[in-house]
Amino acid sequence: MTTSPTGRLRRQLPTLLLLLTVFGPISMDLYLPALPSLTHELGAATSMAQLTVTACLIGLALGQLVAGPLSDRFGRATPLYAGLVAYVLASLLCAVSPTVESLVAARLVQGLAGGVGIVIAQAAGRDIYSGGALIRYYGRLTVLGGLAAIIGPLAGGQLVRVTDWRGLFVFLAAAGVVILAATALVYRETLPAPHRTSGGFAQTGRDFRVLLANRRFVGAVLVQGLTYAALFAYLSGATYVLQGIYGLSPQQYALAFGLNSAGFMVFGYVAGRTSERRSVTGTLAVGLAMCAAGALGLLVTGLAALPLPAVLVSLLVMVSGVAVTTPPATTLALADYPQIAGTASSLLGMARFAVGGISAPLVGIAGAATMVPLGVVTTGSVVLAVGAFALLRGGRTRPEPRSAVDEPALAGTH
Repeated sequence: MTTSPTGRLRRQLPTLLLLLTVFGPISMDLYLPALPSLTHELGAATSMAQLTVTACLIGLALGQLVAGPLSDRFGRATPLYAGLVAYVLASLLCAVSPTVESLVAARLVQGLAGGVGIVIAQAAGRDIYSGGALIRYYGRLTVLGGLAAIIGPLAGGQLVRVTDWRGLFVFLAAAGVVILAATALVYRETLPAPHRTSGGFAQTGRDFRVLLANRRFVGAVLVQGLTYAALFAYLSGATYVLQGIYGLSPQQYALAFGLNSAGFMVFGYVAGRTSERRSVTGTLAVGLAMCAAGALGLLVTGLAALPLPAVLVSLLVMVSGVAVTTPPATTLALADYPQIAGTASSLLGMARFAVGGISAPLVGIAGAATMVPLGVVTTGSVVLAVGAFALLRGGRTRPEPRSAVDEPALAGTH
């Protein structure tokens, strides 16, 4: 029996949605190997060059906050196409930026546009999946995020051999064009008109209030934002710790980075399967315990000046723990409100990038000669995340509809 073209395209839709999640990691990581040459060519201070990373993080957070409610009102397709076109144009603006100030502005727009893909991938997944299939989907999102984190710096390192930093942004624009073409071919609206919200900004405000009154939603969002604060602290400070303090070469640092990213992928996949088959909140608790063990290991290592293996093990355990928390926290945050999944996803995504963007600069406050600040920031973030988990477990503010978390694990697509 032959399969219709429409049926084949529908089966390809989840793959497309997963690809949309790479905008965030790739946009942040790909050009990092060229950051020193960018700084020199534009005659910029190091702090201004690093602001190009911060601007992208802020854009990713704000882009999700805006795109989520819009996708609940107008459907997923319109914001998605607008975001993809804006991403391509912003990447080209980055490539031709004459000053570091204009590059910072273009990176902000690039982040805003990239955030659209992330929030649509999460919300559209909630449109088409429920039960165990939904949890598996969020596990795959986590795995692909880890893979993108590996591929980004490695691809950037290879590309700088044949092009400069401007060429890297042209490459990002070309990647955006490819995904835009794939979207035009594969994507079919996942939120039918009868299921969309109405009422404009007033309704959006009411939706935000409904979500923020839900203790489980708030707890899941805070847990995710605070564990990602630890992750971004690692991304910000690990290069100074491993290369500056422990003397690793760039190649050795790349191996350590790849090991942690591989751990993120593997444990993200395992967490998705465990959440589906056993317990969502139980898996989340295990992830937090791993985060706490790794962060405390970093703090003790910094205070006691322990050798390199202690640092590597602590980083691997903490990063893997963040991966374990991601599928269950995402499921808990988005499962109860399918009718406003875009708005819920926007708050979740904003928490990840906004809180992470705040924590990253804190690692460098005491300079690059000690890793104690990295241990303090990661430990403090995880302690707060454990407190948010207690809030999540403390009960609900009102009765909630039957959710994907409560459905049998064998539930399929809608």
